[in-house]
Amino acid sequence: MPDTSSSPLPRQVADAYVDALIELDPALGTYLGIKESSGLLPDFSPAGTEALADLARETLARLDDAEKLPGADSDVERRCGRLLRERLTAELAVHDAQENLRAVSNIHSPAHTVRETFTVTPAETEEDWAAIAERLRAVPRALEGYRRSLALGLEKKLYGGPRATATFIEQLTEWSGGDIGRGWFEEFAAAGPATLRMELDVAAGAATRAVTELRDWMRDVYAPAVADAPDTVGRERYARWSRYFNGTDLDLDEAYAYGWSEYHRLLGEMKKEAEKILPGAGPWEALAHLDEHGEHIEGEDEVRIWLQKLMDEAIEALDGTHFELAERVRKVESRIAPPGGAAAPYYTAPSEDFSRPGQTWLPTMGATRFPVYDLVSTWYHEGVPGHHLQLAQWAHVADRLSRYQSSVGMVSANAEGWALYAERLMDELGFLKDAERRLGYLDAQMMRACRVIVDIGMHLELEIPADSPFHPGERWTPELAQEFFGMHSGRPAEFVESELTRYLSMPAQAIGYKLGERAWLLGRENARRAHGDAFDAKAWHMAALSQGSLGLDDLVEELSRL
Repeated sequence: MPDTSSSPLPRQVADAYVDALIELDPALGTYLGIKESSGLLPDFSPAGTEALADLARETLARLDDAEKLPGADSDVERRCGRLLRERLTAELAVHDAQENLRAVSNIHSPAHTVRETFTVTPAETEEDWAAIAERLRAVPRALEGYRRSLALGLEKKLYGGPRATATFIEQLTEWSGGDIGRGWFEEFAAAGPATLRMELDVAAGAATRAVTELRDWMRDVYAPAVADAPDTVGRERYARWSRYFNGTDLDLDEAYAYGWSEYHRLLGEMKKEAEKILPGAGPWEALAHLDEHGEHIEGEDEVRIWLQKLMDEAIEALDGTHFELAERVRKVESRIAPPGGAAAPYYTAPSEDFSRPGQTWLPTMGATRFPVYDLVSTWYHEGVPGHHLQLAQWAHVADRLSRYQSSVGMVSANAEGWALYAERLMDELGFLKDAERRLGYLDAQMMRACRVIVDIGMHLELEIPADSPFHPGERWTPELAQEFFGMHSGRPAEFVESELTRYLSMPAQAIGYKLGERAWLLGRENARRAHGDAFDAKAWHMAALSQGSLGLDDLVEELSRL
C-alpha cells in the first residue's frame, strides 16, 4: 500500500491554498493580519488573474487526491472539502467567462480593493508607515494592471455597464481630489510620522496621479466605448454570478416569486406600525415624518459613539443568554467610512490574531443628522449579533476548522443571510421596543425583499405580476427598478441610486440577504423540530456560528443536523 501518512487531507489542502493565495493577493493578507503583506498590492492585470485561476485549478487537483485518503470522510474534512470544491469551481466559472475583463462597479472593483486595503493596513508605528509608503508606491502598478484588464475587455467586446462606469468615474474624481485639494491617498498619508513625511508625500502624490490617469482613461476611452452596452447581464451570466454569490444553483423564477411574497407580507406589517406613528399615514409617509420629528443623532463623531454604545449594549445583553462569546469576540469598533465610496454601511472582520478587531463602517455621505430608525436594525446587521458575531467567531475557532473556512471561503449569502437573521432575532427577542425602531427594521427587511424582486427582475427582464401595485404586466427595466425601489424605501434618493448601480454591477449578490435568511430560518426550524422541547437556542447558535462558511446548497442540511 502507498504511504499516506504525510499526504494532505482536505483541510490541509485548503490551508495550503490560503498560504499560496496570500502570496498572489497581499490585500487578502492584510485583511487576515499578515504583516508581510503591508507593503504590497495584488496584480490585477490579465496575467495576475490567470495566476489566481491556475492556483485554483491546481488546488482542485490536489483536493481530488485528498478526498480519497482515509479520514477524508470525517465531518470536519468533508465539510471543508465540499466548501473548497464549490467555491473554487464557482470562481473558475466566473474567471473562465472573463468577467474580470469588465469588472466595473461602484462598490466592488480592483480600484476599490486598492483604496480600502489602506483602511485596514496597520498604521501605529514608524515601521508600519514605512510599509504604507511602499504600498503607496505600488498603487500605480496595481491600477495600471486593472486598466490593462479593462482594455483587453474592450478588445473582446466584454463591456462593463455604462451606469456603473459613470458612477465609478465620479468616485475616481473624488478620490483624486478633483480640480482642487488633496487626493484621498494624500489625505491618508498626512497622518504619517514626520520622519517619513517626504517619502509618504511623494508616494501618495504618485498614487493620486495614478487615480487621475485611470479616471481620465475611463472618461475618455472606456465610457464612450461602453455607452451603448446594456447595464443588465441576462439569464446566463446572472446564473453564473448567482452560484458565485450564493453557493447554490437557484431556481431564479421561484426566488423571484418568494421576493414578491415577502413584499406583500412585510407591507402589511409596515402599515400596522405606521398607523401607530402617524395615524392615517402609509409606511413611507411615517418614515418621512420620522426623518423630521423622530429620534436622531447630531454629528459625525456623536453617531460613531452612539453606534459603539449600541453594539456594546447588545453584547452585554446577549452574551450568556443567547450566545456564549469569547472575550476577544466581544470587542468590535464603530468607524466612519472614508468618503468617496458607496452609500451602504459595511463590516470588516478582525485579523486572524485579533490584533485588529472587527469594525463596522458608516458612510455619512456628507450628512450630520442621523435618524435612529435607520441605524438600530442596520447595526444589529453589521455589528452585533450580525456580521461581527459570525465572522469573529469563525476567526476564533479557525484552529478547529481551517483558515479557508474561517475567512477566504466565505459565501456571501451565508454571511448576509445570518446578518438578516440576526435583525429578525433581535425583533423576536424584543429589542425593537417601539414602533419607530420596528418600522425601521421592517423598512430594512422590505429593502431586502425589493432587492430580490428588482435584481432578478431587471437582469432577467421578467414580467411584473398582475397583483403588483406597480406597473403590473410590464417587464422590468433599470429605470422601473429605481422607481419601484424609491417608492418602497425610507432612504434618500442618492442611496437608492447607489443601490441600483450596485445591483447592476454585482448581479445576484443582493438577493443573498433574503434567500440566505430563509436558509437560516429553515435550518433552525428543522433543528427545533428534531429536538422538540430539548432544543437549546443558545447551543444551536454557537454550533451554527462555529461551523465556518457554507454555501446555501449545504447550509440548511448542516444547520438542520445541529
